[in-house]
Amino acid sequence: MSSKGHKAEEPWQGFHGPNLGVAIELYEEYSKNPEAVEEDLRELFDIWGPPPSENDSKPSATPDVSAASPNMVRNFVSAVKLADMIRRKGHLVSDINPIFKQSEYPQILELSHYNLTEEFLKQVPVDMICDYAPAHVKNGLDAINYLKEVYTKTTAFEFNHVHDMEEREWLIKMVESGMYVPNLTKQQRLNLLTRLTQVEGFEKFVHRTFVGAKRFSIEGLDMLVPMLDEAVREVVHEGTQNVLIGMAHRGRLNVLAHTLSKPYKMIFSEFLHAPSKNLDPAGVSAGINGWTGDVKYHLGADRQIREENTAEATVSLANNPSHLEFVSPIVEGYARAAQEVRTSKGFPEQSVTKAYSVLIHGDAAFPGQGIVTETLNLSRLNGYQTGGSLHIIANNNIGFTTETYDSRSTTYASDPAKGFEIPIVHVNADDPEACLAAIHLAVQYRKRFKKDFLIDLIGYRRFGHNEMDEPAVTQPATYNIIRKHPTVRSIYANQLTEKSVIDNGYGDKLDKETQDYLQSQYDDVIANKSNQPKEMSPPDYVVNGLPRVKTSVPYNTLKEINEDLLAWPETFNANVKLEKILKRRLQAFEENAKIDWALAETLAFATILHDGTPIRLTGQDSERGTFAHRHLVLHDRETNEVHTPLQTFEKANASFAVYNSPLSEQAVVGFEYGYNVQAPETLVLWEAQFGDFANGAQVMFDQWISAGRAKWGQKSGLVVLLPHGYEGQGPEHSSGRVERFLVLAAENNWTIANCTSAAQYFHILRRQAKILEKDSVRPLIIMTPKSLLRNQVVASTHAEFTEGEFKPVFEQQGLGQKADKVERIILCSGKVSIDLSDRIEKNNNQNWDWLHIARVEELYPFPKKPIRELFARFKNVKEIVWVQEEPKNMGAWPYIESRIREITPEGTAVSYIGRTHRSSPAEGDPVAHKKEQERIVTESLTRKQ
Repeated sequence: MSSKGHKAEEPWQGFHGPNLGVAIELYEEYSKNPEAVEEDLRELFDIWGPPPSENDSKPSATPDVSAASPNMVRNFVSAVKLADMIRRKGHLVSDINPIFKQSEYPQILELSHYNLTEEFLKQVPVDMICDYAPAHVKNGLDAINYLKEVYTKTTAFEFNHVHDMEEREWLIKMVESGMYVPNLTKQQRLNLLTRLTQVEGFEKFVHRTFVGAKRFSIEGLDMLVPMLDEAVREVVHEGTQNVLIGMAHRGRLNVLAHTLSKPYKMIFSEFLHAPSKNLDPAGVSAGINGWTGDVKYHLGADRQIREENTAEATVSLANNPSHLEFVSPIVEGYARAAQEVRTSKGFPEQSVTKAYSVLIHGDAAFPGQGIVTETLNLSRLNGYQTGGSLHIIANNNIGFTTETYDSRSTTYASDPAKGFEIPIVHVNADDPEACLAAIHLAVQYRKRFKKDFLIDLIGYRRFGHNEMDEPAVTQPATYNIIRKHPTVRSIYANQLTEKSVIDNGYGDKLDKETQDYLQSQYDDVIANKSNQPKEMSPPDYVVNGLPRVKTSVPYNTLKEINEDLLAWPETFNANVKLEKILKRRLQAFEENAKIDWALAETLAFATILHDGTPIRLTGQDSERGTFAHRHLVLHDRETNEVHTPLQTFEKANASFAVYNSPLSEQAVVGFEYGYNVQAPETLVLWEAQFGDFANGAQVMFDQWISAGRAKWGQKSGLVVLLPHGYEGQGPEHSSGRVERFLVLAAENNWTIANCTSAAQYFHILRRQAKILEKDSVRPLIIMTPKSLLRNQVVASTHAEFTEGEFKPVFEQQGLGQKADKVERIILCSGKVSIDLSDRIEKNNNQNWDWLHIARVEELYPFPKKPIRELFARFKNVKEIVWVQEEPKNMGAWPYIESRIREITPEGTAVSYIGRTHRSSPAEGDPVAHKKEQERIVTESLTRKQ
């Protein structure tokens, strides 16, 4: 450690008087000719520059050496370099692995490596080596030995990548002073032993009772549970109201049983695949009521803390399928939502102390899955930061059957965190008290700096990936050691016995009591076992669809809001061109004028805020809009200050937040989903830059957004905006991949729409806001336009906003007037319907009596009733044609064909017009696109002879 006032790495600390003079003289020689000084001094000067002048130095306990030689100066420098090396590289020789000892770089901490002797170090003052050494450290040798004790035992530290000097100095002070190590009382040690006994006992009982059953045991990392206990205790004591935990399946059952207090009986019932008749889960584990369910080691739970002298708090473990790390951004979204108050206009008010997120990672998954890095990148961004998360790597030193050298290119599993300057502590999972100390340091760091902290909990995996595996098949040598290795419970019990904290045999007594209690719980489940099969049908409020809600808004209200949104502060200087464009919106409420898509969206947001519903909108360019149509955030052309009218207009009664997201889909979609689940009263929208970019978040759609309610009863009203439309921009800028969402559509799990008018978009957004807190709520997937954003064909009249509502089926005006003459009915969706409409308008002198067109605006749930009623009006129809711009194996056709055939009148043909089967979603050449689009429109509007 440096002397006070210096950086930790500076080597000139403690140099005064003659010592300093010699160093200055040597530097002067170096300045004239670097080769004139020895190599190690040259290296020192290259890195650190000149020594300070005598006026800059501070008195210290350095001996008054009247004539310091260059060799002595070199030795002092070497002593400082050794101390610095212990801090930087001590982790490489530390005792942090309970199975294998590290010995890769033992020489880096040897005195001989620095040409030092114990005799010389005894002459070096302590404060030259370690400012925060305890009183028993009397000289430089003691200080070096003390630093080795601190940095190379069962806890190792990596702080060098933390660039903020205040943070690094604080971390070093906490570690070297020992302030981070709690002084456990006898009772706390007994409690820790009891908890370890419960953790191990649960695993032993399940292993013995349910032979061969998968449980993904925690054994080898048993200390994870007491560490979570300690983190929860400390942050709740500081006033945190929500502790939100995300983890994969390894150890989840144990965390559920102990950290979340899920009854043993409930877990045993799940192993038996039969609910207990007298076990009511209500109040124990809120939210786990999906009708299809999930395996027990994917389930989450909530626990309420209502202890005396403790503020009420909730501890939650998020539901998580086998996709390991993908729950991480979802939990971050939970935390951000729990930290914010959204009841007033403007940005939500955030208090990071309200919620604390804890993410438990796998050692193979942390460096292996990109979602981890995406999530870490959110940690300091305005729209996503949560004031610091606790990351714990549950480090088994193996991934499934894969050795570390096959699963990562880094020294440690934790190394990806270094790029984000996250402090890292490696701790041996067999040292319980060191593990608790690491938690204390993490909590204190977050309290002070509001940033992430990572603990690499290094242990082992006692059994295979699951309990049906035989790990010795792939790691025979390792598992030969593990089978002989004592458990952390027995290690700690022996330590406490040796220290006379407990009597000999007390640990075994605790173990027996735990096994007896578990047996009694199991016996009770068996005695009350029910063989009643679980009902796997969705509840009526899901089956019955969305309720009818009023979404129209009076003309005067819309007009006043529009004027208010355009009444910018007098001192605000918007971009000149943009100001002219936006001010034209005042003309939108003149007689016979229309409201375009962008204004319809703004008015929808404004009226939703007026109704008291908060809004959060994110996407890679959502403030302006990818297609420069939205402009919700305005920038002063002179000062670059921003003005967001939706946050300041007079009629707003809730918060409005809009953020440009990082270049991520997976983590951001997960975050917004989590935010929405935690804040169900909020309209949360995520917009893809282009619709097909949503496939970068496919796991989130597959595992959570589409299926979360059926599996876990987890409600969501998330809105997903996917720009979609074939306009010759190539395969990656055409399709929002509607077919993928339709394939996942079942049991009213979400709504999928492809709107073609501004009013339709206005009403569907307002409808979504109205149902947010109802049981029938579901996510909303909207294929939104691109070029049509400025096309007046999609603009809507005032009456469509003030009197209308969202229509699942939208008929082409001017067609179908003579029902008995209609022979072809075209059903279509999205931009192609505008292409058809444009062609008809350009050829309005033709006879179109034989044709009618209806746009299916809501693809799922399929609007069977209105389409059947439409068909019934046209008695002489000969064919029903589905027209789409997407390839035949994509778009809505594969989903909608059978549904159309089911309701088509007998004797009426059903056919398809569109692109042929393709592997790529669109042509890459605009000329080829135009030709194919022309063919589709022409064929659709050509009458059969």
